Amino acid sequence: MDLIDLARITPAMTELVGGKAAGLGALLRAGERVPDGFCLTTEAHRRGTVPERAVLAAYEHLGGGPVAVRSSATAEDLPDASFAGQQDTVLGVEGGDALLAAIRRCWASLNSERAVAYRAAQGLEVEEPAMAVVVQRMVDPAAAGVMFTANPLTGTRTETVVDAVPGLGTGVVDGATDTDHYVLPGRGPLPGDQDHGCLSPDRLRELQRTGQRVQRALGGPQDIEFAYDADGTLWLLQSRPITTLFPLPAGTDPVHGDPRIYLEIGHMQGLRRPVTPMGVSVLRETTRRWLRIIGVDGAVVDAFLVEIGGRLFTDLTGLVRSPRLHSGVPEMVQVYGPAVARGVRRVLDDPRYAPRPAPRGRRVFSAGATARLLLATVPASLLGALRALARPAAARERAFRELERVRRQPWTEPVDTASRIRSAAGLQDATMTGPMMRSLPPLWAALIAQGLAGRLLRGILQPGDLNATLRGMPHNVTTQMDLELWSVAEAARPHRELLGGTAPDELAVRFSRGELPEFGLTAFLREYGIRGSAEIDAGSPRWADDPTPVFAALAGYLQVTDPEQAPPARFARAAEEAEAALADLVDRAGRTRPLRARIAGVLLRRSRELAGLRELPKFLWLTPLAEVRRQLLTAGAELTGRGLLERTEDIMFLTLDEALEAARGTDLRAVVTGRRREHGREARRRQVPGLLLSDGTNPMALPDDDPAEHGPDVLVGQPAATGVATGPVRIVHHPSEARLQPGDILVAPTTDPGWTPLFLTLGGLITETGSTIAHGPTVAREYGIPAVICVADATTRLAEGQVVTIDGATGLIRLHGTEVPPEHEPR
Repeated sequence: MDLIDLARITPAMTELVGGKAAGLGALLRAGERVPDGFCLTTEAHRRGTVPERAVLAAYEHLGGGPVAVRSSATAEDLPDASFAGQQDTVLGVEGGDALLAAIRRCWASLNSERAVAYRAAQGLEVEEPAMAVVVQRMVDPAAAGVMFTANPLTGTRTETVVDAVPGLGTGVVDGATDTDHYVLPGRGPLPGDQDHGCLSPDRLRELQRTGQRVQRALGGPQDIEFAYDADGTLWLLQSRPITTLFPLPAGTDPVHGDPRIYLEIGHMQGLRRPVTPMGVSVLRETTRRWLRIIGVDGAVVDAFLVEIGGRLFTDLTGLVRSPRLHSGVPEMVQVYGPAVARGVRRVLDDPRYAPRPAPRGRRVFSAGATARLLLATVPASLLGALRALARPAAARERAFRELERVRRQPWTEPVDTASRIRSAAGLQDATMTGPMMRSLPPLWAALIAQGLAGRLLRGILQPGDLNATLRGMPHNVTTQMDLELWSVAEAARPHRELLGGTAPDELAVRFSRGELPEFGLTAFLREYGIRGSAEIDAGSPRWADDPTPVFAALAGYLQVTDPEQAPPARFARAAEEAEAALADLVDRAGRTRPLRARIAGVLLRRSRELAGLRELPKFLWLTPLAEVRRQLLTAGAELTGRGLLERTEDIMFLTLDEALEAARGTDLRAVVTGRRREHGREARRRQVPGLLLSDGTNPMALPDDDPAEHGPDVLVGQPAATGVATGPVRIVHHPSEARLQPGDILVAPTTDPGWTPLFLTLGGLITETGSTIAHGPTVAREYGIPAVICVADATTRLAEGQVVTIDGATGLIRLHGTEVPPEHEPR
């Protein structure tokens, strides 16, 4: 079929008519007013010839005259890729020869440089993209534009955003003309200043009603092109999904539901990419089991661990509405960065989140549950912290004994697939309630000591003073791991050309085949192969599964030739500088407050002796979690062998309950296919809101009334590790992609211990998210690397190779262009 009338297009025809034509067909089926037209299908494009006689006959049937000729590719106007402006549209085409030429122009635009680059950037693997072409009668518009049925900037689903111009709407879509801009609230009257411009209040109301109607019919927020003709008739020219909106929580009604506020917490564990469905399921079940073991109802997990778009959020609504805690919430979330705290303050001004007593049935914790939780955790933790402060060496010894106990724990092999799945989450019970809890008190002790020292030194401390005392921290398992990888790199120097000149992913494949020389990597992975990026996600590969990130780190290490820049030397230097900073701080304080200074000095030295254990509880947990992953992958292989899954890893796109269903014989391959597609779409998302309201609003994206204080050449984040460094920016979204030179400034969405091997040769670290107590900044401090975190959109606002100076004490990042300023050149 070469030609089809737009009114005859059905939902099953997308591969035949392309995304734009499919959208127009959906509008017509919904009863909307769309200009008459026809579609030249992809069959003609695949043949490579225009059926000229049939096209000209269809054109005459339309009545001739001016028409719009518009591309409609099979990879266009998709739910996760709009292709806006990537392929050609030709307006005002009149006459047969001009029509045929316009069709060929649309065909050619399928493989234009911008369209090819867009497909690559969106990760769209289309083997043979094909182009259909829509031909429609032209509307002679008095006004035209674009309407979004949700606010594309803030995500608010209850607002309609309209941009319009007199005449043709091309000035709106190509950005060449100033437009009349309208933001229409979901309820109540239109704002008073929006009755000016080319659209009257009545037309704005008509547009809003039409947009809401189309959104309901097409199943989600829409980006709609429209035109009003000289008679005041509204025509819809296109409708496609808004592809940039972050998803809503499951089951949320953004208009009539109870307003709620969610805080994204996954980045604290390096989870910036979406967590697999199995990863979320294991985390929830593990937490439920831990709470039940200590006598607390596991149902509270559903409020504390909310999955949205594959990311982990927690529900803050109870805190925000608490009459007692309401005003203090911004300070509570300050640890997640100043932007999050500002966003919460904006929410506090919203009357929907005003303080009010929690309904009895909506309380997450009853008084009894709270008491049981506190009794199960606080006394032992407090006693352990006091013991650790009194005898830090003995506390460290006890903590590392717990690690060895977990590593020696025997694992039993289940008898069948269902037993394997049922037992998976329970494999962590003994570790979570025993060794892991017993390894935490030294960390609490370090935090208590540092906090008390800060109070004693109030009025004397300068920005970054306390952080400076935490550099080169001993007894850290992650630091030790990275230094051991450096030793592997030293042993690998005879193979520098091979390891530096071969892509890391290829090296990983060759290593798995036993085709690489041995230089200690096998032993390293035997010890640390349970680690990896996003390592608390059971569905995420470990280094033992895929050592590509390890080879990427080794390639960077092998470029270090200056012994003074070798990681052991840098780490030792950082420790010396920390001791000097501590002594200087005590000396300064002692001039006016000698007793306080002596006590603060003792506390800070205790903190240095214990704070390195900060990484131990998580490292300890990874051993049983790796066994959970092994058991689940074994179950996945068994289900694949029975024809119930396509491949072993598919089990990670099911929940624990669904995997049990599959073990009982249910075919869930279609579910897995949909989940993989959704996961891939979310993995391409570059920006994730740190705060999210249940109506889709990102409070951190609302307009900021505060003027810029530092000028256009300065970015501001949260100080995380003291020091100043200047170097070229290297933007990395995953450790396996890293191609770093010594002294580079790493810019990343977030980091976790799986990133830290890259830190050893860095000049500095910038992340979009994080907390000063998260893993990445902790390790950066220990290496003496300056770090600034919570820099909004850093991976897009900074450019690859751009030279910056970062100050880890003030949180300021100064932009220099592409050349290192003379005063910052290495000597």
